[in-house]
Amino acid sequence: MPQRALESLTRQFPSSPRGAQLARRHALRWMEERGHPPASDFSRAVALVVGELAANAVQHGRVPGREFGLLLVLHRAAGVLRVEVADAASAKRLPTAAPSSSPDGESGRGLLLVDALAERWGSTPRSPVGKTVWAELRLEI
Repeated sequence: MPQRALESLTRQFPSSPRGAQLARRHALRWMEERGHPPASDFSRAVALVVGELAANAVQHGRVPGREFGLLLVLHRAAGVLRVEVADAASAKRLPTAAPSSSPDGESGRGLLLVDALAERWGSTPRSPVGKTVWAELRLEI
């Protein structure tokens, strides 16, 4: 079966720690179906990025009664996987850089991991409310 140049996954998850865990599992399964085993470095990086962005959406972007969205877009020709996590909360400031974190702190490392694993990342406001945080990872060759 020939591989398509552009493939995507779109799902909604409960805005809860369990929802973040499910998003990570769905991403791993989806990557495996596209030829990237869960134990590969690339799939592990994808799982970490999805897990961190989903956890941030649950912790910082939760709106009661609203879910968060996950979009994965695999663009084989460009050699890129784009991860997008969207929530319903409008932030006063969208994340633009990984925060500096104390080595002894218990939080604040999520975007540092995303920054280290992604080729680039950022955030955009959503209309009418909310934000999308995205990351692009280079496909392993």
